[in-house]
Amino acid sequence: MDSQGTHSSNSKDLDSLQRSLYKNSKIKITELLFWVVAFLMPLALPSHDMMISEIAITALFALSLDLVLGYSGIVSLGHAAFFGFGVYSAALFAKFFNADPLLGLVVCAVLCGFLGWMCSFTILRGSDLTRLMVTLGVALILLELANQMDWLTGGSDGLQGVLIGPVLGRFEFDLEGRTAAWYSMSIALLFFMFARVLVGSPWGYTLRVIRDNRLRAMAIGVPVSKVLISVYTIAASIAGVAGGVLAQTTGFASLDVFAFDRSADLMLMLVIGGVGWLYGGIAGAVIFKILQSELSAVTPQYWMFWIGLLLIILVHVGRDRIKGWFMPKGLFGKLGEQSEDRK
Repeated sequence: MDSQGTHSSNSKDLDSLQRSLYKNSKIKITELLFWVVAFLMPLALPSHDMMISEIAITALFALSLDLVLGYSGIVSLGHAAFFGFGVYSAALFAKFFNADPLLGLVVCAVLCGFLGWMCSFTILRGSDLTRLMVTLGVALILLELANQMDWLTGGSDGLQGVLIGPVLGRFEFDLEGRTAAWYSMSIALLFFMFARVLVGSPWGYTLRVIRDNRLRAMAIGVPVSKVLISVYTIAASIAGVAGGVLAQTTGFASLDVFAFDRSADLMLMLVIGGVGWLYGGIAGAVIFKILQSELSAVTPQYWMFWIGLLLIILVHVGRDRIKGWFMPKGLFGKLGEQSEDRK
């Protein structure tokens, strides 16, 4: 009788979990409206097409780091390594092999995913400080390689003469940036939906278990090393795609894509938008890029001061409280938000 009661209880728990997963994975109307408005922005703000493209690329880049930091608990200060590798991969592939942008992104995803897979073994051991130094070291190594191999990368002068073919053979990249804006947002939306499916799946919840207590995850039989290797590989691949889109929309690749401040800015975006929440990277990228553009125009030398002030306000007031002022709870769904997972 006890065994039957236990079996019945387990079945109810499983059904409840399945319903919860299904509910959290459903796309809300507000999310659809958000993306519709985003795709209308190039029409509403035609003079800001390149900035819209840059925000979409940065949001995709932030999404890749959020998978590693927010959902897996892996601290990284060298995520620009994969972004920069994607930039040069797309630029070199277009210049010497094939100018098709979509094929170039496939190459970026594969190459950067392979690089992420090789680097993933270095983050399985050691503390957070060790991971910070290792990830930063990878970015610095790639920076120096790109600088020394000037016969291939152009060195400090950058890789020039990169010509990108039209998207789907029809939509050419224009000087105004209209095609670039829609192309960047389309790629960002595609990978956002991919990440949304991942974090809403049992695999995504396994990431959170590892993030919250790795030892307990190992004790219950979770293959921690395999899961972390897979998420790091996927995140590196997405970061590489973001870099590839940047190279394709600008037709240029330079050493600054490997710079430390790019990884640091990315971390700031996640702090502003919120880690462990897919829309946090998008919100952080939008806020950071708009503030950077507007404040640097007003105070070119001191715009970082105002960013720092914003971070202080976030710490003292609380991001959740500020977010509640502007966005009702559940507007975009939980999507694995860190604060709600830990309740």
